[in-house]
Amino acid sequence: MTTIATEQERLVWTKLGEGVQLYRAAATPAALEVLTTPAHGLIAKLHRRFDDRRRELLAERDRRQAAVDAGDLPGYLDLASEAVAGNWCVAPIPPDLRRRRVEITGPVNHAKMVINMLSRNAAGDRADTAMLDFEDSMKPTWRNVINGVHNVKQAAEGTLTFIQPAQGGSPESLYTLDPDDSAVMMVRVRGLHLEESNLCIDGRPVCGGLMDLTLTMVHAAEALLARGRTPKFYIPKCEHHLEARWWNQLFCALQTELGLPVGTLRATFLIETLPAAFQMEEILVEIRQHAAGLNVGRWDKIFSDIKVLRRHPDRVLADRASIDMERPWMRAYAQRLVQICHRRGAFAIGGMAAFTPGKSEQRRQQQTAKVLADKQLEASLGHDGCWVSHPYFIGAAMSAFERDHQLDVVDPAANLYPDLLPDSTGPRTMAGLRTNLRVGIGYLEGWNRGLGCVAWDDLMEDLATLEISRAQTWQWLAHGVHLDDGSAVTEDLVLRTFDEELNRIHRDVEQTLGAASPDAVARAKAAFAVAKDDAARIFLRRDLAPFLASASDLAD
Repeated sequence: MTTIATEQERLVWTKLGEGVQLYRAAATPAALEVLTTPAHGLIAKLHRRFDDRRRELLAERDRRQAAVDAGDLPGYLDLASEAVAGNWCVAPIPPDLRRRRVEITGPVNHAKMVINMLSRNAAGDRADTAMLDFEDSMKPTWRNVINGVHNVKQAAEGTLTFIQPAQGGSPESLYTLDPDDSAVMMVRVRGLHLEESNLCIDGRPVCGGLMDLTLTMVHAAEALLARGRTPKFYIPKCEHHLEARWWNQLFCALQTELGLPVGTLRATFLIETLPAAFQMEEILVEIRQHAAGLNVGRWDKIFSDIKVLRRHPDRVLADRASIDMERPWMRAYAQRLVQICHRRGAFAIGGMAAFTPGKSEQRRQQQTAKVLADKQLEASLGHDGCWVSHPYFIGAAMSAFERDHQLDVVDPAANLYPDLLPDSTGPRTMAGLRTNLRVGIGYLEGWNRGLGCVAWDDLMEDLATLEISRAQTWQWLAHGVHLDDGSAVTEDLVLRTFDEELNRIHRDVEQTLGAASPDAVARAKAAFAVAKDDAARIFLRRDLAPFLASASDLAD
């Protein structure tokens, strides 16, 4: 917990209101434009009402994890409860949220990317919905967060524009939105654990997700409703139905304060943690007046599988590239989500195809085939839609979903309570270790530049996939795993492999930047060297940190 020392307040903090303080370097004109007196006053009011309980919920996570570390296993709750056995449904889904075949996702902070997500691609394909992300694909720097709020506001109004300056012989380009032909906008806020260090209430940093939710509702809800669109959110990293209750109570309070009927906003919760996978019904019943659906957040789920079961030697996972939706526990988790959502009238949204197109026509065809196969599998399981990370794949993904939704796909014989615990069948290979370490270097080089996602080896790597790589390397070290070739995973092996991968990356840099100046090549190589050192320090920590970060950095 951050507490502002009295002697520091006068020097580095700006007072916005009673008990509301903004880090002085964060008090930019753009920030003050959205942190109006009504806005920061509402944030303070909600913080004072909800933050103590948020902290209790985070402490409860720690207690549950300690029990699992001691030998317990997560499992289902009371199967005779009202959530499981009761005859209930979520509130009817608003008309503008009843077609979500393809959802494109990306960071909310860059206006050009937001416009591209909401608009048609070069082939004329447009996603049904676009998730503008304050979380895993965006590093939560203060500048990024504030830019994101402005972008949401202007996108809601239909006025968002971006000017691409002339460069490299290309003329200046203007990017604009067509308000009458744009994807339905959704916003993913930060998770319960992420604190915003730059804004403190009564000496405590505010919950990042509470701030994101409040500011985007304050600045975008009215414009959306005027255009007949629903304020729509994604909620990440939920681990327990009591956390879902916290979010639902926050939704109710926020809408009441804004003079909106309860149920005006809608939310899809990502089921991307192992504990939440056992509590889908309990989570859905808590949010039923605001529910738009649940989502199979497969990449964070793999991270959570490793993190939660980190002390269980019989649950050491295989190479991350080998864990797909064909794995029994992953398929069971997706099928369970579809069946529970459809029984309760909620949408079941599939996971992310993290592929990027590649540079050659042959590679683009290969990548498109992978996306299509992935989305055909999700459609066959009954999902109502899916995620893609790149506009290039919208058409291919859309072709897998032939109807607006599949709410009628309900299997009376489906096993709603399957075994969701991962098994430890291989492979565990040197190539898998190299992938983890290479992703660590590549991702953290982007992170150090303020990015939350990077295109790397024909994949879009975001925080979730970095977390898998970090946690899996830790798990293999902690349990003394021997790879399939007999090599023992040791700290020395990891450090040597980090150095080898850095050398490979340096050769790639030299090839890619061959026409650039020697200074430019040297700067790029130095940035990756710093990232390698950062990755080695993070990956080789003795204890597995719950997240790469639990708070934003102070503005500079």
